[in-house]
Amino acid sequence: MDALAHFLEQKAKQYNQPDFIAADPISIPHQFADKRDIEIAGFFAAVFAWGNRTTILNKSNELLALMDHAPYQFITQHKESDRQRFTNFRHRTFNPTDTLYFIHWLQHWYSHHNSLEEAFTQFHDPLDDHTGPALIGFHKLFFDLSEAPDRTRKHIPTPLRKSTCKRLNMYLRWMVRQDKEGVDFGLWRTIRPHQLICPVDTHVNRIARELGLVQRKQTDWLTALELTEALRELDPDDPVRYDFALFGLGIEDRKFGGLNLSTGL
Repeated sequence: MDALAHFLEQKAKQYNQPDFIAADPISIPHQFADKRDIEIAGFFAAVFAWGNRTTILNKSNELLALMDHAPYQFITQHKESDRQRFTNFRHRTFNPTDTLYFIHWLQHWYSHHNSLEEAFTQFHDPLDDHTGPALIGFHKLFFDLSEAPDRTRKHIPTPLRKSTCKRLNMYLRWMVRQDKEGVDFGLWRTIRPHQLICPVDTHVNRIARELGLVQRKQTDWLTALELTEALRELDPDDPVRYDFALFGLGIEDRKFGGLNLSTGL
């Protein structure tokens, strides 16, 4: 484990750098300085974050252009007629019905709250082991409005459906983690970094299994918990920082079967 810890430490440092930002969906909220703009732009970028990264960035920027590159101002001040511009917006299975409900829900939320943080933290106990209860509560809250379309539910994951909740876990990482490298924002302080769950996408899942960090055959919510628990053994205070290492290694398409980590991969 010492060799593995050293290896992941080095890879985390390699990828947790400002150079990482440009090609990653986190570049979308990095276009803004205002907390609310960051929250909204980051939320959409995280929800769109499946598939080709270039497409994710293009569609996120397309949506922001429809919001006049002022997401908080648009969400809070737009009129019903302004929503017509979104009737042709699509990203994979995310269609205009989904877009319009997201906008509607965000407008409703920000008319009563100054930050999206409380939408998660009102379901979060400081003593919770992880953010699972916050994710479950947020899913229920997001679809609590009478206008909520059934089809849109698939775009907000929940542990209750055994999802890894990769996109929301990534979003929480962006909002909660803070370090001197400046990739993650660290805007929210109620949830602590040690409570975050590692986002599990195809790249992270493959590398985690090759390195022996995951034994579970299925890839689901329990897999995300298993991986995070293994990472907590390496860093109890900030286990999700190793997401940079695992994702970066997946992008490199590295394979480690049978290799001796102590020799340097």
